[in-house]
Amino acid sequence: MPNSDPKTLVSTDWLAAHMRDPDLRVLDASYFLPDMGRDARAEYDAVHIPGARFFDIDDISDHRSDLPHMAPPVEKFMSRLRKLGVGDGHQVVVYDAAGLFSAARVWWLFRLMGKTDIAVLDGGLPKWRAEGRETEDLPPVIRDRHMTVQRQAALVRDVTQVARAAKLGDQVIVDARSPDRFAGSVPEPREGLRAGHIPGSRNVHYATLLNDDGTMKDTDALRAAFEAGGVDLTKPIITTCGSGVTAAILNLALTRIGKSDHALYDGSWAEWGMFGDLEVGNS
Repeated sequence: MPNSDPKTLVSTDWLAAHMRDPDLRVLDASYFLPDMGRDARAEYDAVHIPGARFFDIDDISDHRSDLPHMAPPVEKFMSRLRKLGVGDGHQVVVYDAAGLFSAARVWWLFRLMGKTDIAVLDGGLPKWRAEGRETEDLPPVIRDRHMTVQRQAALVRDVTQVARAAKLGDQVIVDARSPDRFAGSVPEPREGLRAGHIPGSRNVHYATLLNDDGTMKDTDALRAAFEAGGVDLTKPIITTCGSGVTAAILNLALTRIGKSDHALYDGSWAEWGMFGDLEVGNS
């Protein structure tokens, strides 16, 4: 079990010990792909960690973009979080119903907005429930709290920046998708996207960073997984995936091993795979 750090990853024991802290806020950020046949909001309504608020990844996004759940404007982020009763001075713990999947995206999004007092619950709701810990189906009591935001542009990359990095090779692009999707040997789940990967990118499937129970591996194993994927950890890193969700698991892992110079390609393959004039690698 990795050591708990309220800025990256905390254990179920840590959360249980801090549940009554007045400035703790818990977010359920469960998200499921359309073909999974699950309703994240309905599952939250049925059972969640006591006091948890539901963070809707698709709603708290930039609806001006045709791409899925792109990072929202700062004003929208502040407005939605205030409605959830989350603001300045709060320690946030975010979890999901898969173990460790979409929660990392919300962790990254908070950091993009300059909010660092946030951690992912290691093992998420499945581990919490497996340990017989308390859950509820009641809506939380919301009290408004002012929030200030300072967007950290260095933590995100757009398609032009990624194309430049792919050409120059001065940064390592790391893809969190499965090996089959990375190789282009299976169709993409989203219609209209080409199969393959960004030229020169490396593949570190997010699942290789996790234990069987959905918890994150220890720092030595995380470092070994990146090295096994051919990632030069001395260079700046850009993470990518299908739509910017599992890429954030890589960012969380990189932070856990002490690496700070990494950013996330928000458009990810949902954007790159759509444009025919962008080169695609297949291997």
